[in-house]
Amino acid sequence: MPALAKYMLRRLAQLLPVALIIVLCSYMLLRMAPGDMVDVMAGESGSATPEYMAQLREQFDLNAPGYVLFGRYLNNLAHLDLGYSFRNNMQVAELIAQRVPATLTLMLVAVVIAAVLGISLGAVSARYRGRWLDEVISTLSTIGFATPVFWVGLLLIVVFSINLRWLPSAGMQTIGGVDGFWPSLLDRLRYMALPALSLSFFYLSIYVRMTRSAMLEVYGLDYVRTARAKGISELCIAVRHVLRNALLPLVTITGLQLGSLMGGSIVVETVFSWPGLGRLAFDAVFQRDINLLLGIFLCSSFLVILMNLLVDLLYAMLDPRIEIRS
Repeated sequence: MPALAKYMLRRLAQLLPVALIIVLCSYMLLRMAPGDMVDVMAGESGSATPEYMAQLREQFDLNAPGYVLFGRYLNNLAHLDLGYSFRNNMQVAELIAQRVPATLTLMLVAVVIAAVLGISLGAVSARYRGRWLDEVISTLSTIGFATPVFWVGLLLIVVFSINLRWLPSAGMQTIGGVDGFWPSLLDRLRYMALPALSLSFFYLSIYVRMTRSAMLEVYGLDYVRTARAKGISELCIAVRHVLRNALLPLVTITGLQLGSLMGGSIVVETVFSWPGLGRLAFDAVFQRDINLLLGIFLCSSFLVILMNLLVDLLYAMLDPRIEIRS
């Protein structure tokens, strides 16, 4: 078996204990929170007798000890069953599967925007270090790094939705849909523009700062001075020699961002009413839907682990000096 295949199998085998620890910690933290699903339902109804609430807890099997419920949950996981969401009257796996495409699309578009613009601006900033263009880009990246994501989203809504009326402020597509492939695609892009820009704004600033720092470090190496002595153009040096060798830390940042974007997507999806996993997790917290929250946490954790594996593989592709050993 090739070394790459052995390495991937070994890393995938490590998912089981990590996932078990994540599920245990998530379950304990959720169980420590006061109240349960029955309390939320009683509050929504306006009034409920203690007898009725006890009946609901018996119906939803909430009276058993915590370790018993956790054992049942692990047994369900062993059978690839994430449980049942009584609040949504659906299987958790089915509910998550309905929301995953919307969240993944939003996250990937946000990462592409942040990576392309961030790396480009960072490369320009490093190329013109100390000049006015460098100062402007550095100042804007600092502002973006310090600005809350939800505030950016609200600001974009005020400017582009309320004042200019160019883009919609909520939802994923026009109610009822649009006929035709291209009109439907353009309609979805219009609805995605503001959420994707809001989610990418913070991470774009990170890319700018990381690219500038990494490229300035590479600019000081001997082989760059040798390339200049040979008469190679500055553009070729920047793209082929400097930027390529500065991509390794950026690959790490990209992998970490794909895992951490879930936290940012909760805020953005709530602000823009985007029907994804983030909005689903936000609603599940207030509904005390533990099975649904555990399912979302588990999927997010697997996403982080898989992104770390992908980053390791990209390292070996970008830098021939890095070897993957089984």
